[in-house]
Amino acid sequence: MRAILLAGGIAMAFTLLATPGFIWLFRQLKWGQFIRDDGPESHHTKRGTPTMGGVVIIFAAVLGYFVGKLANFETPTASALLVLFMLVGLGLVGFIDDFIKTHKQRSLGLNGWAKIAGQGVVATVFAILALQFPNETGLTPASTKISIVRDTGIDLMMFGTIAGVILFILWIYFLVASASNGVNIADGLDGLATGSSLMAIGAYTVIGFWEFNQSCTTVVENISSCYSVRDPLDLAVVASAIVGALIGFLWWNTSPAQIFMGDTGSLGLGGALAALAILSRTELLLVPIGGIFVIVTGSVVIQRLFFKLTKWRTGTGRRIFLMSPLHHHFELKGWAQITVVVRFWIIAGLSVLTGIGIFYIEWIYG
Repeated sequence: MRAILLAGGIAMAFTLLATPGFIWLFRQLKWGQFIRDDGPESHHTKRGTPTMGGVVIIFAAVLGYFVGKLANFETPTASALLVLFMLVGLGLVGFIDDFIKTHKQRSLGLNGWAKIAGQGVVATVFAILALQFPNETGLTPASTKISIVRDTGIDLMMFGTIAGVILFILWIYFLVASASNGVNIADGLDGLATGSSLMAIGAYTVIGFWEFNQSCTTVVENISSCYSVRDPLDLAVVASAIVGALIGFLWWNTSPAQIFMGDTGSLGLGGALAALAILSRTELLLVPIGGIFVIVTGSVVIQRLFFKLTKWRTGTGRRIFLMSPLHHHFELKGWAQITVVVRFWIIAGLSVLTGIGIFYIEWIYG
């Protein structure tokens, strides 16, 4: 418990106190946000605001985790290191994307295939490593079984070793790409992605601590409801470090934002969220916990499909929303930016509570 609090506290203190220095540095480096001309009019005032703030979040989370562990004379575990690998790995993909945008002053950084390739490489390495490093009971960080609140009976290895490994890698890539792109799409208004990620990742501090208390190595009674998860307490520690980093960063990222997280932050945070779900055996619980990301991503998919369908049928494409993602639709309807953000935070919070509720109910009745 002490490591959880210390990791979060150190990370929060770092982003809260050090972010102004990074804002100054990024201004000197001319790492300013590019704003699309076809976006909401209110966004044009944000042009040039320092971006790539994800660098601060990632550094703070890594620092907070290791300080929290070392201060308690504990050794970092494979599971937590895999979460940090995903955070840093996808953060690097996002950094390259941001760097191209800022230096070429355009809204497109990496092209679609290059971004997919970057996410694919990180997800593949993660998937392979997650099946290594068994503990003393032979439990590896990840499982080849599909999980909801715990592993189900659906094991990808039933298709054979080679096919099972390929399917596992594809499954991990799907989860990682979905979560990272979801957070990335939500990062369109001051503080929206930061606050929503804070709540979603914070859920895994609760889940990790709960799984530790109900670990199959410690629970004697009601063994059918215990959790077989490698390093659950350390997953709570690394989640706390990321949450702490986000709390401090939100101080500077809330409206009017003095710095943006950029793709460096959104891709890295989405990857960390997926990693926490995979390693805690709660993969499909990502849907309710990350409900706000599902909603904004769904609005983009619906908009594009409806446009293409109506264009195919009538020759003229039509739109359901004034603009996608959904938060921009409400902006164009006249909602103040802060109103949109707070209301979306409420939805994010309710989604997280729903996910934790499902987790708890399954433990009681599962």
